[in-house]
Amino acid sequence: MSKHSKPATPKTRRAIIDTLKLNGPSEASALAGQHGISTMAVRQHLYALQEEGFVRYSESPRPVGRPAKKWELTEEAAQFFPDAHADLTAGLIGAMRSVFGEAGLERLIAERTAQQTASYAERLDPLPGLEEKLWELAAIRTEEGYMAAVSREGEDLLFIENHCPICVAAAACSGLCAGELTVFKAVLGPRVQVERTDHILAGAKRCAYRISTAV
Repeated sequence: MSKHSKPATPKTRRAIIDTLKLNGPSEASALAGQHGISTMAVRQHLYALQEEGFVRYSESPRPVGRPAKKWELTEEAAQFFPDAHADLTAGLIGAMRSVFGEAGLERLIAERTAQQTASYAERLDPLPGLEEKLWELAAIRTEEGYMAAVSREGEDLLFIENHCPICVAAAACSGLCAGELTVFKAVLGPRVQVERTDHILAGAKRCAYRISTAV
């Protein structure tokens, strides 16, 4: 199997992998409830995935009974999710930095940011409200491999990206992440505040942005 190919896996196992990616470490009983199958069936899938190296578990004590067994994805499971040709992209970034210098690379990122802003705005501008715009933005980003969603946190909205398909490239060039934050602020409008609260590159399991209306 090549490094970037997606391994063949039964539909239910793939659904379990996606759920673990979205929710983080979970018990088999919780996964069973989410997918409408028995806990025993989920355990069989998990043990099969463990043998293939895609999941692992850790145990945490309970007040009564056996320790809770929580399952999570391993680094090997990254091949199930888009990586946007990570190695090629990172190599190109290094080459551009060598040829054009840091200032030239920044100009290229600024152009990419402008193109993204224009593309997203075509779909978001016709929508009437902030929440509608956020859900459409989540749909766009999910199409691009970010597994995006929207939730409410108190008075604010939370825009969440559970996967980063350009993670290797972003690690090589932090301007890409800064550019995406600029895009979000531009397409959501000047009266909207966008604050990144979680960042995959900083060790979080997701990227998250608090969205609020400026007073």
